[in-house]
Amino acid sequence: MTMLLRELAGLFVDDGALALAIIAVVVVATIVAMLIPEVPLAAGAILLFGCLAALLVSVARAGRR
Repeated sequence: MTMLLRELAGLFVDDGALALAIIAVVVVATIVAMLIPEVPLAAGAILLFGCLAALLVSVARAGRR
């Protein structure tokens, strides 16, 4: 049963560092959205560029392996 749950979780979270980076980006964007509600594009830009940066770093790291 444990093996099944690990395989199922692996479908969604293959790279733990990427998942943590995306969670961090979402948290930062949420904080910015709460602190500066009159500029919603700021949070959107953080989400866009933060997730893209996290993905690029993950791909570069995987390419080195």
